Order: sequence, then structure tokens, then C-alpha cells
Amino acid sequence: MQQIINFIIRYKNFLLYIFLLTVSLAFTIQSHSYHHSRFFNSSNWISGNIYEASNSFFTYFDLGEENRKLIEENKRLRDRLFNLKTTDSVDLDSVQKTYTITSGKIIKNSYANPRNYITIDKGSKDSIRPDMGVITDHGILGIVENTSKNFATVQSILNENSIINAKIKNSDQFGSLVWNTKDYNVVQLIDIPRMANLTIGDTIVTGGMSTIFPADIPIGTIQKFDLNNSQSLYTIDVALFNDMTDLKHIYIVYNKNQEEIIKLQTETKSDDQ
Repeated sequence: MQQIINFIIRYKNFLLYIFLLTVSLAFTIQSHSYHHSRFFNSSNWISGNIYEASNSFFTYFDLGEENRKLIEENKRLRDRLFNLKTTDSVDLDSVQKTYTITSGKIIKNSYANPRNYITIDKGSKDSIRPDMGVITDHGILGIVENTSKNFATVQSILNENSIINAKIKNSDQFGSLVWNTKDYNVVQLIDIPRMANLTIGDTIVTGGMSTIFPADIPIGTIQKFDLNNSQSLYTIDVALFNDMTDLKHIYIVYNKNQEEIIKLQTETKSDDQ
């Protein structure tokens, strides 16, 4: 306490000056509207910037949660979209759905090899199994090949063994989507008949003729096409919508009727033989 008293005595003139200066500034601000408005505008500017910085700081850490909510919302909307094509009912939640959607993340991706695979963070405990389709917000990605409890590997469309049913959106001409291993941004649509009307820039989508992907999922656009005169078939270069070098979030699509359809088709083939 004695030290505080000594401090006040030693600096009494300076402290008195500060006190009088503060009082005079207060009176000046109160009595002059210009000074009053300038003072509070400055205060508002400082506090506003502090609040903005604080909000930006906390918003940054909320991005993960917001992103998760958006992914779940996308999953729900895709679920409704895919099943809309399989029922005339308005209330999709009350009918038996054909497709189920599971969201996930990519933990490893390859695109520079002849046979590229993608590893995702969903496995058998999430009801993921082989022959499920995998897509992104921009288009198809591949087909689940193997699963463990917590993970699954996906045969990428950038795989020389990949064959996916696809069609030209504007004409419904069907073919097979393959990859010639030359460019990771471009795949090929083959077996398109000569009568097809092709235009550079036309959209290529899934054909819906398999039990893996629903119809009309985007794939890419026609970049160029060549006609094989001996076979009267086109080979089309398709520029992918997906950037295969920058993939994060995915959706796994499962057709609930897949096993029944495959079983029936197998039995039919056996009868023919």
C-alpha cells in the first residue's frame, strides 16, 4: 500500500494532467456533435472489426461441421433423385426405395497407372460391398471391388479393365465406357453406331442398363470422335467432368434389386444353354 502512495506522490503532476485531459476530452465530445459522432464512429469501426475478426475465426473452425452437413444434405437429395425415377409416388419416404446412398471420403487415389484404384473410408461395417457404384458431385468415379471392415477399394474409371454402360444424353445411343490409358482427363465411349448424331460438347451420362449405376449420372462431354468404317462404329473421346487428380468426397450407390436381377439373368442364361 505504501508503494502505491509513494507512486502517486512521485507522479502526482503527470496523473493530474491525465485526469484533466480525460475530463476535458469528455466534455468536448459531449458538447460538440461533430466530435461526438467521430468518437463513436471510431469506436464502432474498432468494435466492428474486432467482431468481424472474431466471427471469421470461429467460422473457420465451424467449416468442418458445415461441410459435413452439406454432404449429408447432398446424400439425401441424391437418394430422392435416384429413387424418383423408380416410383410415381410423391412421398418417396413412404415407399420401398430402389437405391441407397452412403457418403464417404477418399483416403488414397491413383490416376497415372494403367490400372488405377481408389481407397475410401467406408467398408463392410457400413454395408459397403463389391459392385456398388461410386460417384462424386460431378459424375461417376468407379465401382467398388474389395472391402475390409473399415475400408474399400474402388476400380477407377481410369482403369484399363473398366467397362461401364453409358449413353449420349441427347440421343440415347448406348455404348461402353472404357479407358485407353493415355490421358487421365479423357475416357472413351465405344460401340456407338454410325447412325448416331454426334456433336462436340454433347453430354455423356450413365445408361442405366446395368445394376450398378442409375441412369443419367453425368460423366463428361464429347471432345472428339472417329468412325471405324469397317465396323461402322464410333469411338468417342469423353472429357470427364471430374478432376481425377483432386477428389475428396464421394457417394456410394447401391441398387437394392441388384442381387435379384443378377440371379434372374444368370438363370436365364443357363436355360438358354
